[in-house]
Amino acid sequence: MENWTSQQTADALDAGEIILVDVREAAEFHEARIPGALLMPLSTFDPAALPVGQGRKVVLHCKAGGRSAKAIEIAQASGVNVDTHLAGGITEWIAEDRPHFRLDPATGHMVLHR
Repeated sequence: MENWTSQQTADALDAGEIILVDVREAAEFHEARIPGALLMPLSTFDPAALPVGQGRKVVLHCKAGGRSAKAIEIAQASGVNVDTHLAGGITEWIAEDRPHFRLDPATGHMVLHR
């Protein structure tokens, strides 16, 4: 398993080299998310639905790294070649002050934080 830093992930995402897949649950995704990430919750995770083979590496992420590591295990057990995740998850991403959307509870709208 490859453990990518938020810097590696941000650079690859900005360069269009990866597809970032969030394996958190929908409620978590609607509270905060990384711009450009796709949602595939672990509770309904289907490795066959991962967007592999499109010329970009698939990188998984969750809140802190545990669920994305589990999703990698599930993918590999089913023969899907996905082996990389964002170590520290969105928690690390936000702690390093990277762009993310966050729900504004006063308005119910997503706000981009930079």
